Amino acid sequence: MDTLETKSLDKELYSRQLYVLGLQAMRRIQGAKVLLSGLQGLGAEVAKNLVLMGVGSLTLHDPHPTCWSDLAAQFLLSEQDLGRSRAEASQKLLAELNGAVQVCVYTGDITEDLLLDFQVVVLTASRLEEQLRVGTLCRKHRVCFLVADTRGLVGQLFCDFGKSFTVHDPTEAEPLTAAIQHISQGSPGILTLREEADAHHFHTGDWVTFSGIEGMVELNGCDPRPLHVREDGTLEIGDTTAFSRYLRGGAVTEVKRAQTVSHEPLDAALLQPRVVAQSPQEVHRARCLHQSFRALHEFQQLHGRPPKPWDPVDAEMVVDLAQAMGPLKGTEGEPLEEQLDEALVRTVALSSAGGLSPMAAVLGAVAAQEVLKAISGKFMPLDQWLYFDALDCLPEDGDPIPNPEDCAPRRCRYDGQTAVFGAHFQEKLSHQHYLLVGAGAVGCELLKGFALMGLGAGGSGGVTIADMDHVELSNLSRQFLFRSQDVHRQKAEVAAEATHRLNADLQVTPFNLQLDPTTEDIFGDDFFSGVDGVAAALDTFEARDYVAARCTHFLKPLLEAGTMGTQGSAGVFIPHVTENYKAPSSDVASEDAPDPVCTVRYIPATTKHTVQWAKGEFDDLFCESAKTINSHPQALSSPEDLVKSQKQALLQTMRGVLTERPQTWRDCMLWALGHWQLRFHYGITQLLRTYPPDKVQEDGTPFWSGPRQCPQPLEFDASQDMHLLYVLAAANLYAQMHGLPGSQDRTALRGLLNLLPLPDPQNLDRIFASELELDLPSGEFGCKQLHEDLKTWSKGPPLEPLTFEKDNDSNFHVDFVVAAASLRAQNYGIPVAGHAENKRIVGRIIPAIVTTTAAVAGLVGLELYKVVGGPRPRHAFRHSYLHLAENYFSRWVPKAPDIQKFHHLTWTCWDRLEVPAGQPERTLESLLAHIQELQRLRVTMLLHGSALLYSAGWSEEKQAWHLSRRVTDLVKKAPGQRVLVLELGYEGEEYDTNFPRLHYKL
Repeated sequence: MDTLETKSLDKELYSRQLYVLGLQAMRRIQGAKVLLSGLQGLGAEVAKNLVLMGVGSLTLHDPHPTCWSDLAAQFLLSEQDLGRSRAEASQKLLAELNGAVQVCVYTGDITEDLLLDFQVVVLTASRLEEQLRVGTLCRKHRVCFLVADTRGLVGQLFCDFGKSFTVHDPTEAEPLTAAIQHISQGSPGILTLREEADAHHFHTGDWVTFSGIEGMVELNGCDPRPLHVREDGTLEIGDTTAFSRYLRGGAVTEVKRAQTVSHEPLDAALLQPRVVAQSPQEVHRARCLHQSFRALHEFQQLHGRPPKPWDPVDAEMVVDLAQAMGPLKGTEGEPLEEQLDEALVRTVALSSAGGLSPMAAVLGAVAAQEVLKAISGKFMPLDQWLYFDALDCLPEDGDPIPNPEDCAPRRCRYDGQTAVFGAHFQEKLSHQHYLLVGAGAVGCELLKGFALMGLGAGGSGGVTIADMDHVELSNLSRQFLFRSQDVHRQKAEVAAEATHRLNADLQVTPFNLQLDPTTEDIFGDDFFSGVDGVAAALDTFEARDYVAARCTHFLKPLLEAGTMGTQGSAGVFIPHVTENYKAPSSDVASEDAPDPVCTVRYIPATTKHTVQWAKGEFDDLFCESAKTINSHPQALSSPEDLVKSQKQALLQTMRGVLTERPQTWRDCMLWALGHWQLRFHYGITQLLRTYPPDKVQEDGTPFWSGPRQCPQPLEFDASQDMHLLYVLAAANLYAQMHGLPGSQDRTALRGLLNLLPLPDPQNLDRIFASELELDLPSGEFGCKQLHEDLKTWSKGPPLEPLTFEKDNDSNFHVDFVVAAASLRAQNYGIPVAGHAENKRIVGRIIPAIVTTTAAVAGLVGLELYKVVGGPRPRHAFRHSYLHLAENYFSRWVPKAPDIQKFHHLTWTCWDRLEVPAGQPERTLESLLAHIQELQRLRVTMLLHGSALLYSAGWSEEKQAWHLSRRVTDLVKKAPGQRVLVLELGYEGEEYDTNFPRLHYKL
């Protein structure tokens, strides 16, 4: 099969996806040709994901006419498409998602000759006989073959990638790289890592190679070597007896090795199913579902139709057919002791007539990820059957089940959903009002689900979107409600318009705002009183924590989801039923926390340290210095004022080796060369004068030891790419800040640099002394001269402060940070990260791919069914976690809320004291008396926010004054606020007791 001609890759469009898949895999994906047969809801999800991810060519095949039941899960179709071929009706909207993807329609039969033109073939909603026929042909011609299907609340996925399929990169994790402290000569050689914690990430049997080692250079770039992890955390790396003595530095890097996978053809796999499952119970359930699907296929073949919705007669026929297939069988075809779960088969059959958007989203995401694995050889494929069910969405045992009349078709866009849940439930969905916080990748997928489900599509229902961000080009590869013409528009507005196009009955209200304390006047008591629930699609733990706290305060159910690469999670938090949401404390603490300044500045030990330092350099040199000169001219009125401004070191460095404001590109280049010399040679030399390599601390240990690596100065060499890139980027940024034209001509720059002398060391002395705060007395170390020089800067046009932009690779922002971080790493013997990794760290970029976002949104949709359906016990709900790269899927029952106790009181996080306002309005004294009567405990402290309203420790006079005042006289309330939230302290309480808050109604 011929692949498509490789096109240039839009790295900005696919930037987040590249961090997941890598450039090589993306190139393979760009050249791939995929055939997708079946364009109901599941097929539409697979197609959408493949187009957004940039597959080279996608051919659609589905000659069947669009019908009403399609519209509950197929977002590419509308009422206007009824009667049209599903494939032809879907093609235009799919093509609009990504102009780089060829989206074609094939209208004939699937023949052997047709299959020869594709790398991957996917069948959805197909009959078993067609699956067997096409699967056999694909196997014959080494075409990867997938089958995907959903029936109501159950789904299946099958993969056959052939007898010998090579997986080039089995895992998602980047190869581990760690800095070396020492390597011994011997057999075996023993390697000690600089950071002891890194040893826990290596495992016996891993293969590694080496780089940047001084002394034992024979290891640099060697063929991969197996290692053995010793009990003390050191690593055996094989015989090093004949190698040179190790001196310093270097890194050990894991080498990923390709693996071979062997799949069985469909005809054999049907009888000997290998299922993906995490426990013996899941294996048994999956085998029962496997039997259920086979029975549904046989029912269709016998009766020419699927079972009717909730028809007990049809369901019993399916159970009988499943039983007639004999006992469950294992992977070797052997009969198993486990019995067929007839109740499970019956439930599957009763609810199998529907097509649900959340199920299509989950299975379509996994199927699309498997297609990428087939194309790229990236990540291990499924082995071989995956079964997923959400039958927990149905009524509990003993509760009334939907009846056939309520689930019968009504020639309505929700027919596929009412076939599972009934028309009465659909009515409840339509009157819901939900708040969606975040209209990014997960948010777009949730909005699609809301539109298809009909959430808020009735007269009193609706959806409110809150998001303050704008659409960026990098969003378009996974945030499918946005198009290229929407770039720079507000996400909330664009998402609202697109959602309304999916379902014109859905009322969507956008707010270009975020939820935080500054918007509580908008998203306050009045707003939340009209909301039935909240869905959160946020990318920071801090934001999630805030939204969760608001849900706890207003007693609203919270559905939340998040992703990182191919990992995703979804959670459901129900007042008084489950625990409330709490972000992992370590994640909240480390999310934006910088490392200690002295570590980053003088003794970096990790790639993160070097990138933080480089980003600080960018901000100081090209942003803060310009702001200082523009906004504080008074600081330049005298040398003494310059010292008092505490900006002397910053401005000294910004001026650098120049004495006058730069006028030409050559001036900017001279400044950049001077700064290179200051940072990577002279500054290191000066540091080593203070802390020489052989310095010993008071306790006798070497100063430069352990993670504290002794630095080495670099010698400027214009022939080295990183040296040149630093000067090029720094000179261009300096020119931009001063309103001068720059240059991208590397050849000319290299030639000019070879002709220029290095900066005068006396100039570097002046700058270095200022940075070490040796220039405090005005007039010393050039302060007067700096003052005179800066006068010329302030007299010219205002400088242009440069705000760091991570998604523009042409403005030299990222280039500067990458080059600075790499050179800094070379100074300190730290493994040098690549351009992409440096960019990810400095931009705090979260790797993302549409398959994961679609899957977690589908999981949220399934929990939404339960929340809307009415009161459910805790065991009905599910938290979820998935890792698509590693074929891991887990769902579990949420924890119950913790019960806290104090004396005779018991409460959970969802409880509060509610006190109505008195008539006339209560004084503080009457409020405290009322509380003490209710609780039978003495109140010793009362707070509103950070304001102390009452304390038993106050003087009698102060207590009397506060107790006589009305409550509302003592607090500041927001306009429209209906409730004051007060915190209580009781006599004899423990230090960490967290009492229920008092809600004092106004």
